[in-house]
Amino acid sequence: MVHEVWVRGPNGMDAASRVTRPGCRAVLIVVPTMTAGTRLLELVSLLEPDLRVQVVFTVPHGNDRWYGVAEYVRAQHGLVLPWEQAARHRFDLVLAASHRQLDQVRGPVLLVGHGVGQVGQRRFSRKACGATVETTGLDRELLTYRGRVLPSVLGLGTEAELDLLRERCPEAVPTAVVAGDLCLDGMRAAAGLRERYRSALGVGSRQLVVLSSTWFTDSAFGSAPQLYAAVVDALPRDRYAVAAVLHPNVWAVHGRRQVAAWLGGCRDAGLLVIPPERGWQATMIAADWVIGDHGSTTGYAAALGRPVTLAAEPDGRPKAGSVADVVQAHVKRLDPDRSFEHQAAAAAAVAPRLAAAVLPVVSTRVDQSAGILRAAMYRLLELSEPQTAARPPLPAVPRPLPGWDG
Repeated sequence: MVHEVWVRGPNGMDAASRVTRPGCRAVLIVVPTMTAGTRLLELVSLLEPDLRVQVVFTVPHGNDRWYGVAEYVRAQHGLVLPWEQAARHRFDLVLAASHRQLDQVRGPVLLVGHGVGQVGQRRFSRKACGATVETTGLDRELLTYRGRVLPSVLGLGTEAELDLLRERCPEAVPTAVVAGDLCLDGMRAAAGLRERYRSALGVGSRQLVVLSSTWFTDSAFGSAPQLYAAVVDALPRDRYAVAAVLHPNVWAVHGRRQVAAWLGGCRDAGLLVIPPERGWQATMIAADWVIGDHGSTTGYAAALGRPVTLAAEPDGRPKAGSVADVVQAHVKRLDPDRSFEHQAAAAAAVAPRLAAAVLPVVSTRVDQSAGILRAAMYRLLELSEPQTAARPPLPAVPRPLPGWDG
């Protein structure tokens, strides 16, 4: 195995001979997937302007890693340490949005979810073939290692998740903080930027239809890929714009070129394809109708009050109490033989009721997450909080992929 060359950064016994800002608290961002990375960039924005803090990134790996993650992390222009180097040093704070390899990092860990809710959308894990016991993101085997609770702080969205933690891993309850959902709060705070986001997408006065898909075979893109061409072809371009938001794992597993090629004909016909690293939150804010599935992006759209119709459902019924379960109970399944415009109107009629049902399942600390999570991070860092108010980061302006050119 070839070892990566260590970086001459702000860590290590000889760091004092090269740093310009001495005495900073060291914060490690652990990014195993792009999905985790986008959530952690939101979280770390609450503390990285602090002159007392030094943030570094790492991409954990063993015998494998997700394609494109290292490139994504480098594109953020943070200092990136090789995994072997990061695992050797102790940090004052470790931020994570995935359970992967947390047993190998040194320092107090603040762990948050990387999607909408910690209950999970499917009844059984994709990895547990033939499983008969429901799994969640709060199970003991994920949160502990050799009897040790891994997170020092576990950020939860709702009291229902705390109740589930008491059932699945009671020893982790003292670490739990009901903090709401930072991603949702940022999207809510950016509601006034809707027209700016629509302008960036080139929508104008047209209705924006967003086709949202999670990953795996039971997703919208996995089970109904023909839907993209059908919607683009059926809706008049002078009155409708259509955008596609695909889960980062679709791009990671199949490759950026392949996904772009699969959607090439639709892009030539006007489909706006949102890249996995940027823009999905703003696109949901800009949307007039979301055709989705059991993925997080559809859940966030519903919580924002966007009209939603389902194009796919998970294999079997969604996990009881999950966001996907609540969405499925309130919305219709897309009928390819009915007018899309009539189905959009029907979705709009139930959108307020849907939002009222979904919002408390996503967060019971609406618009409070930034303050709660920042306080937890500074407590672990043993630093006083800044005097300024904690505010969630606003979603980036979307930049669709350019037209397919082969």
